[in-house]
Amino acid sequence: MKGSVVLYSAVDDRITRYRVDVDAGTLERQETIQAPARVQYAWRHPSLNVLYVTTSSAGPHTKSEFSHVSAYRMADDGRLIPLGAPKRLPDRAVHMCVDPKGRHILSAHNYPESGITIDRIEADGSIGDRVEQTASADFGIYPHQVMTFPSGEAALLIDRGNNATSERSEQPGALRSYTLDEGQLAAHEVIAPNGGFGFGPRHIDFHPSGKWLYASDERTNSLHTFRVENDFIDPRPLSTLPSLQEPGRTHSRQLAGPIHVHPNGRWVYLANRADGHVDRDGVRVFTSGENNLAVYEIDPETGVPSLRQHIDTESFHVRTFSCDPTGRLLVAASVKPLGMKVGEKLEIVPATLSVFRIRDSGRIEFIRKYDVPTEGSQLQYWSGLVALQ
Repeated sequence: MKGSVVLYSAVDDRITRYRVDVDAGTLERQETIQAPARVQYAWRHPSLNVLYVTTSSAGPHTKSEFSHVSAYRMADDGRLIPLGAPKRLPDRAVHMCVDPKGRHILSAHNYPESGITIDRIEADGSIGDRVEQTASADFGIYPHQVMTFPSGEAALLIDRGNNATSERSEQPGALRSYTLDEGQLAAHEVIAPNGGFGFGPRHIDFHPSGKWLYASDERTNSLHTFRVENDFIDPRPLSTLPSLQEPGRTHSRQLAGPIHVHPNGRWVYLANRADGHVDRDGVRVFTSGENNLAVYEIDPETGVPSLRQHIDTESFHVRTFSCDPTGRLLVAASVKPLGMKVGEKLEIVPATLSVFRIRDSGRIEFIRKYDVPTEGSQLQYWSGLVALQ
């Protein structure tokens, strides 16, 4: 039904639809379909009821035997119906997006080589021919996201880089932009504060005005704000703020994660995730770290955010979250179960969908959570709230 909201949750190669009651803050589980392989990410068409999904036979740091991008038509109730055959991708797409005009799918790759694949979108939303690139470009060390600028005339690759290890020195991160002309990419700008050292952006989101972008830094657990004008990014961050509630504490596997600006542009939300653990009698037991959502208020004149709230996700390692288009509901998805000590007892916290109410103040309140079944090494790798048009 037009205007209604659905939520999709992907566990390995299966996508489940949930009916959403935004007013009540409830999710009602519906049918599950099987994708060509493990779901990596998904993005809806800007004007058609079509969802694009990338899948792969492998996960991070592993060569995939096959990877695809597929199109699904969303029926009036949100039920997913295949729209054409899956399109092969050269490698696993860690992230993907669709340009604002709905003409191209951009898929980002980071293993075994960094790159962007671009596929045309036909008038009915089905996937058309691949755009073979005529110019070479540097796609960085370890891309983790691809986005188009609000104009649709440039693309941005978020290159996280890598921390130093005992075998190698630090690999710096960067924001790498490219002009986008009929699907053809050309190198445009590289933003790398301090040469990219100590700069590890994972995801960004643009302000609705297009004047600012906000970047979550996975390697330093921080939030950067950059000014944007005419598809150029000012190389000096307007601000850099900690994302953690206790930024002075050190935890293993503490990582800043996904980030989204509220539809009204007054707030920005960032997920902090941790899943450091020890093995006890064959059970993985959480050690320490923050699993919460950080809430920042955006100054409407300067674009600079101010931290206002941290709230626990009631789960471990939120990889994706989303806001409904009206800006009243937020749902966070954790990837996997993990054990935790509660007094003398050991409890298993399953993968979940945690539902929050977004108040007029921008602050959020926990409503409830839904357990998501996983087996063995299965992961809830993507979820998203989508409004039907």
